[in-house]
Amino acid sequence: MPFSVDRHLKVVFKKVERVVIEQNKTGTPLNILVVGLGLIGGSFAVSLRECSENFHLMGFDLRSENIEEALSLGIMAEGCSDFESAVSKADVILLSVPMLAMPKLLRQLKGLDLTDKVMTDVGSCKGSLVQAAREIFGCVPENLVPGHPIAGSEKSGVTAARAGLFKNHKVILTPLENTDTAALSLVRHLWQCCGAQVNTMDFRRHDEVLAMTSHLPHLLAFSLVDTLAGNPENQDIFRYAAGGFRDFTRIAGSDPIMWHDIALGNSEAIISSLDQFSEGLMHLRQAIVEKDSKGILASFERAQSARQHFASILEKRAHMNTLDENRGGSVI
Repeated sequence: MPFSVDRHLKVVFKKVERVVIEQNKTGTPLNILVVGLGLIGGSFAVSLRECSENFHLMGFDLRSENIEEALSLGIMAEGCSDFESAVSKADVILLSVPMLAMPKLLRQLKGLDLTDKVMTDVGSCKGSLVQAAREIFGCVPENLVPGHPIAGSEKSGVTAARAGLFKNHKVILTPLENTDTAALSLVRHLWQCCGAQVNTMDFRRHDEVLAMTSHLPHLLAFSLVDTLAGNPENQDIFRYAAGGFRDFTRIAGSDPIMWHDIALGNSEAIISSLDQFSEGLMHLRQAIVEKDSKGILASFERAQSARQHFASILEKRAHMNTLDENRGGSVI
C-alpha cells in the first residue's frame, strides 16, 4: 500500500505483516539502530538527532571504543553491546559496515526476528548487496531498501561524523520489484530528514554510473600517488606539487579498506570503466607521440566544454537550494 510521509502531521510508518500502521511520534519514538559507527553511520545518526523528529538513536559496533566515542560525542542516545538485543528493539536498522563484511552481517540478521523492521544500507556497490541477500535469504527481503549516500570525506571514523554531511547531497535508493513501498517511503523520509536529495535508480545502473563518476576517480588518485611515492626522487615531486595536484589527489587520503572493498565489490563495472579510460589515455598518448596538435587540442577543448557544462549545472542547483533555504522551504 503506497503512502506519503507528511512531516506536519508528525507521523511515521511501520510495516507489520504487510499492514501499514500510523505511529504517533509524540507518543512513541522510532527506534533507529546504526550498525557500524564510522563516518557515514555516525553522520546519519547525528543528522537525525538534530532534526525535529522523535527518534531514539542506538548504535552497535564490534569495537567498543567506537560505541564509547559515539556516546561521548552525543551522536546517539544508546550504545548497544549485544547485537541480537539491539536488533530486537529496533524499528529501522541502518547497515553501515565495510562491503566485504556485509554477507556475514546478513547471515546474522537472517537468524533473527525481522518482523516489523525496515533495513537499509549505505554501501557504494548495490549489485554485491543484492547478490549476497539473494544467496543468504533466497531473495532480497522486501523490507530491505538498498541505498547509497553520495557524500563522504577523506577523513574516516566516528570522530569525523558531522550533521551536515548529507545536506544537499544525493542519496540513491535502488529498490527492487518486491521492495515494500512503506519501507521505501520511510527510508526516503529518514534521508530527507538528513537534508539529502533522494533519487531512485536500478541497482545495476547505479553501479555503472558510480564506477565512472566516483570509483574510477578514486582509483586514479590512489594509483597516481602510489606511483609517485615509489619514485626515488619523490621528495622533489611532492615539494613542487601545486594546487592542481593537491586537488586531484585529495581523495587518495580516503579510507583504504573501504576502497579495497569497493574495488572488489564493483569489479565488473570498474574494469569496464578502467578499460574505457585506458583507451582514451592511449589515444592521447598516441596524439602526443605523433605531435598531433589538432587532435590534442580537440580532446582538451571537448573536456573543457563538458566540465563547464557540468559546473553550470552544479551552480544552478546550488542557487536553487539557497533560494529554498532563504524562503524557509525544503531543500530536498
